[in-house]
Amino acid sequence: MMHTKSESDVTSLDPSSPSRSPKQLVYYVQSPSRDSHDGDKSSMQPNTPMESPSHPSVGRHSRNSSASRFSGIFRSSSGRKGGQKRNDKGWPECNVISEEGTYDEFDEKGFSRRFQIALALLSFVVLFTVFCLIIWGAGRPFKAEVTVKSLAVNNIYLGEGSDNTGVPTKMLTVNGSLRISVYNPATFFGIHVSSTPISLVYSEITVATGQLKKYYQPRKSNRIALVNIEGTKVPLYGAGSSLAASNNGAVQVPLTLQFNIHSRGNVVGKLVRTKHRVQISCPVVIDSSITKPMKFKNDSCFYN
Repeated sequence: MMHTKSESDVTSLDPSSPSRSPKQLVYYVQSPSRDSHDGDKSSMQPNTPMESPSHPSVGRHSRNSSASRFSGIFRSSSGRKGGQKRNDKGWPECNVISEEGTYDEFDEKGFSRRFQIALALLSFVVLFTVFCLIIWGAGRPFKAEVTVKSLAVNNIYLGEGSDNTGVPTKMLTVNGSLRISVYNPATFFGIHVSSTPISLVYSEITVATGQLKKYYQPRKSNRIALVNIEGTKVPLYGAGSSLAASNNGAVQVPLTLQFNIHSRGNVVGKLVRTKHRVQISCPVVIDSSITKPMKFKNDSCFYN
């Protein structure tokens, strides 16, 4: 017997029936946002593969849920800072910290710092210069004290001969040694001692020469230097006309000993130095018959 289906019977049919309406195939699944605290149990029900929506609906679901999450974040941040201003594009405005002062102030500070550094360097140079001058003045009086001790003549010979051009003249040969005492009175620096050629001069003709080797002498010390003096067959020309040997062959020759002693003291390295020069002149008469060294008294030589 055929019964006519009422409207209520049609809607109460099983959803799995093939003859269901297409409107019943659409499901809306909404994920709970962070703002909602009571979830919808109907939306959390598991769906069968036949009842699950197609893939595009899943994409819409993800976009909706992400939009819901982002909206929740913005709402929460706006809730914390409800009074924050926004610009024309909707972005929150930030408080910009402005620097205090101007560039002119930095320029003035840099100039002041450079001026202070330059002033400090200038002060150091001035103080160091004054210090060096004081040290130089303190070391200036300490000059080397030179004393000629003795002259020993080993050989002296006066004879006839000719020079390189063949001119006949008298010739003199002298061979001896000179002893010199050098004292350094400085208390805080040593000295470097040197000399000019040590010469024995006869009537402005140098007949014998020697050279003091340069050496270093410590402070508050005394040293005896020995210098060899030698001249071989030195032509005298007209100056030797007054010289003549005695009957026993002895000869006396008046000579002058001349030389300069230089001393240099490095007080503060090579920055501060003291230099002194002593000019010495000693007249002496050499007798070939005397073999003992001739000693010089304090007033026998001229020290300048």
